[in-house]
Amino acid sequence: MSTGRLRISVFDNTIGKPAPNSTIKISQSNQPEKIIEELITNESGQSDTIILNTPPLDYSLNPDSPMPYAEYNIDVTNSQLGNVSIKNMQILPDVIAEQNVFLTKPINSESSRNFVIPPHTLYGEYPPKIAEDDVKELPRSTGFVVLDDVVVPEFIVVHDGVPDDTSATDYWIPYKDYIKNVASCEIYATWPEECIKANVLAIISFTLNRVYTEWYRSRGKNFTVTSSTAYDQKFVYQRNFFQEISRVVDDIFTNYITKPNIKQPLFTQYCDGKNVTCPEWLSQWGSKYLAENGNGYLDILRNYYGTDIYLDSATQVTGIPVSFPGTELQSGSTGEAVRTVQRQLNSISNHYPLINKVAVDGVFGQNTVDAVKKFQEIFGLPQTGTVDYATWYEISKVFTAVERLA
Repeated sequence: MSTGRLRISVFDNTIGKPAPNSTIKISQSNQPEKIIEELITNESGQSDTIILNTPPLDYSLNPDSPMPYAEYNIDVTNSQLGNVSIKNMQILPDVIAEQNVFLTKPINSESSRNFVIPPHTLYGEYPPKIAEDDVKELPRSTGFVVLDDVVVPEFIVVHDGVPDDTSATDYWIPYKDYIKNVASCEIYATWPEECIKANVLAIISFTLNRVYTEWYRSRGKNFTVTSSTAYDQKFVYQRNFFQEISRVVDDIFTNYITKPNIKQPLFTQYCDGKNVTCPEWLSQWGSKYLAENGNGYLDILRNYYGTDIYLDSATQVTGIPVSFPGTELQSGSTGEAVRTVQRQLNSISNHYPLINKVAVDGVFGQNTVDAVKKFQEIFGLPQTGTVDYATWYEISKVFTAVERLA
């Protein structure tokens, strides 16, 4: 047996408002009656990081192995907000699982309280992707608005079923959380980092193509993507993601794959490379082998999508008050960008009191360093005390959620 780590964050409906003093009970899925851990969330709505048994690491590195992850159940209860149960949460060896739990009251049905996580796409059986053109004809003649430039949306609206299933639920998911969710459904976080980067970029480009071309909205639908592997990418509401995937997404979430002479992100379809083969698309298992042989993420992508592909960046991140200033902010930095971070951290600290208040003076002193480190600790970022690209946009994301509550 190997071990993996798990950290749980509990929120009152939104990431802007943590749910402290929530009780978490953890059990193995095959022994739900036996509680192996009981935890209480702190002022930031978070549990301690705990260690859980998993299958050996080698299982997740070989496509013919038994199930490579362990399955656990969590039951979360808050006296003010009710309870939620998540069954078959997936824990991989040697990596950190991050489980966000959103409590909402009133809850109108049992299905709103109980979630069962299906098998991972590399282990379970799912329909293969129905092939589409990798460059779309834009629907200008239909009267629908097509974006002038590629933008990162604040939310992705996920239709939890096939496109014509009118009974399926539509979920509004923050863009980065959607990418992290899909990547955690589609690949294993134990794979090499260059492989994870390649797959994340394929997932991002696929998603931003759907956004840019308004694929479903131009067909009269009120959503961005579906959760069906036959049409789009696998998404599972309330599933956990992994810190190793999360950090890659935070660093590259505005980048996408494209080709010369096209404006849109390339529609980067892919398959597992074991049960389904796709010579002109990325093979997930194949990308792992290429990374193990020393290939970088861009070489991996060019191996599948062509040597003429390159990376571009979205011109705008919607819903973000101020864009990243272009250089990291650190001890000794001064100016308006520092004031922006200080104002946002002070607003966030109203709901996350473990983050100390700082003077809004535009000077990145020790108090600001400490506040940034605490923010990074709470939200699973490297605790450097420096506001880099990933930290800037995570602060902006949480600040926006807090301001909506206000």
